[in-house]
Amino acid sequence: MMTQHDKAASGPPFSSIAQTPQLRPYQQEAVKRVVVHFRASSEPALVVLPTGSGKSLVIAELARLARGRVLVLAHVRELVEQNHAKYQAYGLEADIFSAGLKRKEANRQVVFGSVQSVVRNLDRFNDANFTLLVIDESHRVSLNEDASYRQVIEHLRQHNAQLKILGLTATPYRLGQGFIYYRHHHGMVRGSEESFFRDCVFEQPLRLMVKQGYLAAPKRLDMAIEGYDFSALKPSSSGFFQEKELNRVVAGNRATPGIIGQIVERAADRQGIMIFAATVAHAEEIIGYLPRAEAALITGVTPSRERTALIDAFKARELKYLVNVAVLTTGFDAPHVDLIAILRPTESVSLYQQMVGRGLRLSPGKSDCLILDYAGNPWDIFAPEVGEPKPDSDSEPVQVECPACGHANLYWGKRDGDIVIEHFGRRCQGLVDDPDRNSKVASGQRGAVSGACKKQCDFRFRFKVCDECGAENDIAARRCHGCDKLLVDADDKLKDALKLKDAKVLRVSGMQLEATTNGRGLPRLKVTYHDEDGTHLSEWFALETSAQRRAFYAAFLRYHLRAPGGKWQPLSADEVVAEQRRLRHPDFVVGRKVGRHFQIRDKLFDYEGRYRKAVEAG
Repeated sequence: MMTQHDKAASGPPFSSIAQTPQLRPYQQEAVKRVVVHFRASSEPALVVLPTGSGKSLVIAELARLARGRVLVLAHVRELVEQNHAKYQAYGLEADIFSAGLKRKEANRQVVFGSVQSVVRNLDRFNDANFTLLVIDESHRVSLNEDASYRQVIEHLRQHNAQLKILGLTATPYRLGQGFIYYRHHHGMVRGSEESFFRDCVFEQPLRLMVKQGYLAAPKRLDMAIEGYDFSALKPSSSGFFQEKELNRVVAGNRATPGIIGQIVERAADRQGIMIFAATVAHAEEIIGYLPRAEAALITGVTPSRERTALIDAFKARELKYLVNVAVLTTGFDAPHVDLIAILRPTESVSLYQQMVGRGLRLSPGKSDCLILDYAGNPWDIFAPEVGEPKPDSDSEPVQVECPACGHANLYWGKRDGDIVIEHFGRRCQGLVDDPDRNSKVASGQRGAVSGACKKQCDFRFRFKVCDECGAENDIAARRCHGCDKLLVDADDKLKDALKLKDAKVLRVSGMQLEATTNGRGLPRLKVTYHDEDGTHLSEWFALETSAQRRAFYAAFLRYHLRAPGGKWQPLSADEVVAEQRRLRHPDFVVGRKVGRHFQIRDKLFDYEGRYRKAVEAG
């Protein structure tokens, strides 16, 4: 066994991978991508592998290959123990630093620890020889620098500025944040530039895992007709459903006995059943309807020793039913589970995938996993995550091609048949060549392999224009990215317009399109905006020539399209009127009097200010 002194921290981060054990092909590829990335960069990287795909084996192989000391962190003791066991299966020894496991060892080259125990004992990790930090379930790494994981990271970086940080997760997004990484190895931007993890260097899709036979097929049945109605509930400001609100739906609900009876009926030819309840009171009611000798309940307050005994009994198949309240979504491995009953609403696709993932591992005599959803959850376990909150219940993931770089973006949107008539994307997610970074790499400067020579495409589907330099900025930007000037606040713009004697400001409640003719009998498109009081402003457009159509696109269409960036280019006013479902109206329009008429000078879209009516701004 090589000690920490045998492997110098100043050397390459990984040794040769020629002796790679017989991992599955996708596990080998994940390891290879991580090694290549960290040989070129110290930027934090991420690997996305579905639940049940063997993250522990990938961690063990990377720990085996690492030059220098390795710290592997997880948030629950079950994961610490599981990852440690996989590493020992290689015939190697490693320490465990976890109060929950009653071990606090930190001398060997590889240490598996719980983040709670490590952050309370940072003085035990004052070692510049730590070259690799691995974080399991890394979607728990917060942007908040005071959070436990960030404290451990900062401490290790103080001792080794070139520390390599790798995250592994099945669900690479956080509630309220979206994607936890910036760039994806397929050549696109997913999260914000502030994301802690810079590059997702490998991702194995769940659908492919099932298709290749590495995971059991999930067979989902929407049982909402027999289930609960959570549709009126809204998550709190923290993003989670409140227990008292959940209890109003489930406590003493007349549907519960029938639901449990149906689960028991469908479980007749199943091996292991997990039931996810909405609240503790709900779970206690559920357990009363299950066969007493075959069922157990685990909640957040179940004593540790009792919890372990119940889980062991379930894994040994001494118990058939295991009821829990959001405590067995991660770090729980019982491959024989082949029926998941969801009796609670889930705040995110991440939580939904974690619950369903408990039943996807392979096991003898198991061909699939039956998913019974009694809560009407909208999530599709196979559907890609968009990264932004779903704007409304009618939205679905839609693909939108960037007219500048051709990247196929994925946004929330709406379809009418095969036509995307609306999407909520702001900026293209594609990565394009960056000449400045190319020159740095060519001159020998090192950077992240996944994105060193790339930058995010500049095309914006929705934007606000800087009055100073004309640059297009994100609709939420406060300063111009072009000239760094403070962008004029929408409410200030309204107030300034209302101070002018020759201005008219409307809070638009509707927009009317009309194919008509002007005074000389030439075809024109007339667009009329009106407010709640009937006051209106109009503008006219010609579409007879290609130059006029280009002007119409630049002045009107690009701003008004519900699905901007599309290829729809109408050739006449009649075509615009016929397809007006594709258009949206502005929130405010500002007109200035020119002679006897008003001309529209400004329009405000995506308004999030305080005024419901224009007069309120005055």
